Amino acid sequence: MKNDGFTLRKRLRSFRYAFHGIQLLIRHEHNAWIHCFAAVCVVTAGCLTGLSVMEWIAVIFAIGMVLAAEAVNSSIEALADLVSPDYNEAIKRTKDLAAGAVLILAIAAAIVGLLIFIPKFLRGVL
Repeated sequence: MKNDGFTLRKRLRSFRYAFHGIQLLIRHEHNAWIHCFAAVCVVTAGCLTGLSVMEWIAVIFAIGMVLAAEAVNSSIEALADLVSPDYNEAIKRTKDLAAGAVLILAIAAAIVGLLIFIPKFLRGVL
């Protein structure tokens, strides 16, 4: 890859490519739809329960990490399918590991959500 140096035009173009990647993720990746639905539910619950700034930071970071992991996982799967369209045990292992990474982050995000929201809901119920 040739490096012609820094230009504002190239930086702006790189943002355009990145936003296109986000658009691809949200439009075409079914698992990302589930994560986006969960994110909308959590943000709605956060607005209704009046999260603190620190709680919003935790929630936004968790949502961002899960969506970013899903994008990386989708990238790995697309590249692996291109490189090896036939069954390949190494490709299967790679794809399983990437999917596992998303699951780990999704579980961690769910735990963050539970730690933040359960006390708020218990206070509202009691």
